[in-house]
Amino acid sequence: MSGSLTIVGLGPGAADQVTGAASEALAAATDIVGYGPYVDRVPERVGQQRHRTDNREEIDRARHALEMAAEGRRVAVVSSGDPGVFAMAAAVFEAVEMGEAAWRALDISVVPGISAMFAAASRLGAPLGHDFCAISLSDNLKPWDLVLKRLRAAAEGDFVIALYNAASKARPHHLGEAFSLLREIKGPDVPVIFATAISRADEAIEITTLGEADASRADMRTLVMIGSSATRLVERPGARPFVYTPRRIDG
Repeated sequence: MSGSLTIVGLGPGAADQVTGAASEALAAATDIVGYGPYVDRVPERVGQQRHRTDNREEIDRARHALEMAAEGRRVAVVSSGDPGVFAMAAAVFEAVEMGEAAWRALDISVVPGISAMFAAASRLGAPLGHDFCAISLSDNLKPWDLVLKRLRAAAEGDFVIALYNAASKARPHHLGEAFSLLREIKGPDVPVIFATAISRADEAIEITTLGEADASRADMRTLVMIGSSATRLVERPGARPFVYTPRRIDG
């Protein structure tokens, strides 16, 4: 087959955080496929077709992209952040596994991007300096009981936890439930960071504690990070504290 499919990470939002490899892949594509607001972030090019879909149509979007690639087109499927972190890469490979046998012979590649947790960490200092994990609070594709089970395990392991999909209109209570569970295990003084719209014009960062964290502060653009028992704040006069987790933990 002469076509190709590239799954491209657009980074957290700012144009200067799109990698060179991602820009090259987008420029070479005949077709751009993705959730509408993400497609809108790609510069328009003459002769290039754009296919915008709803956020909940991931598998159909992946199948459409694979069909076009099988027809010989150079297709770029776009994701915010990194396409392999709660994003389109998994949807594409799921569609390949469950779809046409010929799709397995396609030229499919993944171009990484800066994920939200790394973009947020860079604004704060080094909160991910030691062991950490990422958990999505969305229960669209997995049961909520499983989310709570994984949160409990991460808290008991004393990981720094990055929470994706922290809040939405469809599940306004999930983050509050997550905070309640984490308080039982981690205690009230652990740092919590709300990082919203990182790298965009309306970027906002709030540093608080697990005991004081207000779940209503988050929306779907917010990455919530919960520190470990070792995570520290370095206070600075007239500026936001640095947040870091030491690489060395004794005992």
